[in-house]
Amino acid sequence: MFKIIGFMLLWNLVGNPFLALLILLVVLYILDRRYVGIFPSITKPFRRARQISKLRTTISLNPNDVSSKYELARHLAERKKYKEAKELFLQIENRYEQSAEYWVELGRVNLKLGQMDEGEAQVLHGLEINRRAQYGQPYLRLAEAFRHTDRDKALHYVTEFQEIQSSSSEAYYLAGSMYKALGRVDDAKRAFAESTAIYRTLPKYKKRQERRWALRSFFAKMR
Repeated sequence: MFKIIGFMLLWNLVGNPFLALLILLVVLYILDRRYVGIFPSITKPFRRARQISKLRTTISLNPNDVSSKYELARHLAERKKYKEAKELFLQIENRYEQSAEYWVELGRVNLKLGQMDEGEAQVLHGLEINRRAQYGQPYLRLAEAFRHTDRDKALHYVTEFQEIQSSSSEAYYLAGSMYKALGRVDDAKRAFAESTAIYRTLPKYKKRQERRWALRSFFAKMR
């Protein structure tokens, strides 16, 4: 109702329904990015592209800069350039042997490349070094990787993730999404309901961080 009223007011002000709709969408996007965070960032891909360009320049000037190679590999993986990312990760393996973050990132790339056994072993090795690496997200990546081929394994990894993130709206939303993908509809609904319930108990500063996941859970539960 508020959106309709706002649209009608803008239409009267600017005299053009298409311009009014555009203004309304821009305002909604700004409010979402400021207070909720459901919509993706428009500027993030451009920031990442600039960062990749800077890292490439840095490495060309100093080929032994392993930290820049690591960051570049991570950004390339985010852009789904998995083969190039893997090549960079392998170049710096001897410097990151004890890094949980390194192993879970390398494993993630191999999973995306279809190297399932290798990728799973690397992710699990990273989680042996630090079970809470990346707040347990690698467990969800493993669940996603095996959800079509080994549902028992996928559910096991979802459970591992929930044990780490037992008081997070995001965790239960992600778990609910995975349960839904696995056909466990009742488990998915319970996870979405737990996500919104947890949100209501959070302190104010934490609610701002978790609001988008609670909203997503609310709407997912209704579908």
